[in-house]
Amino acid sequence: MLPIFFATYGTVFVAEIVGDKLLYTTGVLATRYRTLPIMCGMIVAFMAKMGVAVLVGKAISTLPPLLVAAITAINFFAIAFALWRKPDKRESKKEYPASRAVLVSFAAIFFSEWGDIGQITAATMAARFGAPLLVWLGAVSAMATKGALAASIGAGVRQWIQDHLSPKTIRYAAVGLLLLLGLLSVVETLTEVHQA
Repeated sequence: MLPIFFATYGTVFVAEIVGDKLLYTTGVLATRYRTLPIMCGMIVAFMAKMGVAVLVGKAISTLPPLLVAAITAINFFAIAFALWRKPDKRESKKEYPASRAVLVSFAAIFFSEWGDIGQITAATMAARFGAPLLVWLGAVSAMATKGALAASIGAGVRQWIQDHLSPKTIRYAAVGLLLLLGLLSVVETLTEVHQA
């Protein structure tokens, strides 16, 4: 039983850690919210997404790539728009409600990157091993580890950024990064569709 858990954990973690947009999304969230609420929202989103992957199996890999790209891009663009409309104020002492951080983190993760490599890996492992609960636990643990790394790094960088950059610069950089991630989602998918 443990070999299945660790095989899933290792496979999903390695598949997800290289060049994944979640690392950047979490880093942006960590500049605004505390780490614990971010982790809570992310873990609930990971639990739901990996649950779907394990239950639906390989069918998740048949989602139309353009639909996945559109949902991911819309998610990044919506968060960028919300940040763009924020007033420029120094907010180093402001604490956002934990519930807000949980909801924003959940939405940022849950509504983006469906059918990504982590979900497809979890679906394949579930089909291969026939142990959906162990695969689900391993996949969620791998994603939570990745999210914790990204949130911790982002939280550490947050104070330095707030001490050295103006709120306007921070907002512009966050909006720019989110717009870039949205565009990269579309370009990546269009490239894959074009090569197929």
